[in-house]
Amino acid sequence: MAKGTTTSQLGEKSDAELAEHLESQKSELFTARFENFTNKLNDTAKIRRVRREIARVQTVLSSRRQAGAKKAEG
Repeated sequence: MAKGTTTSQLGEKSDAELAEHLESQKSELFTARFENFTNKLNDTAKIRRVRREIARVQTVLSSRRQAGAKKAEG
């Protein structure tokens, strides 16, 4: 079983790379959902793994935005 990207690995990427990774994961999720609907998806756990990967990327991006906002305030 292939492991996904860890949060520390995501933290090393730039914002542009994270945005690109997020879009690719959203596309992969759409494809997996479509294959599941048409009964062509063999690994249904893939949907869960991709959703969690999307959440990890969004968490890193959100924490960066919050850290930037705190720097701007003080």
